Amino acid sequence: MKREFRIRKSKEFSLIIEEKHSVSSAAFAVYVSKRKEDHARVGISVSKKLGDAVERNRIKRQVRELAYALIDFENDIYDYVIIVRRSFLNNDFETNKKDLEKLIKKAII
Repeated sequence: MKREFRIRKSKEFSLIIEEKHSVSSAAFAVYVSKRKEDHARVGISVSKKLGDAVERNRIKRQVRELAYALIDFENDIYDYVIIVRRSFLNNDFETNKKDLEKLIKKAII
């Protein structure tokens, strides 16, 4: 995923989360907000409870790949913040992909 499609600043994360438009499952919580840029963006948050830095970075890479496959960044009208939960570790890649896809569809309705 290109850097321009990522949310990196803490203030931007806070603004999206403060709008409180969210959906969640056992593996993810997804917050949605109308986009501010000319394309959609995604921010990913992984708690320190899920592992050391190496493990958290591995999780973020997987979630970035999931988001890249599921979101059309040029045409989507939302910015997303994806918070990864503990049960993400218990599921395989395909299960997590289906779960995130379901949440994204539910969030934009």
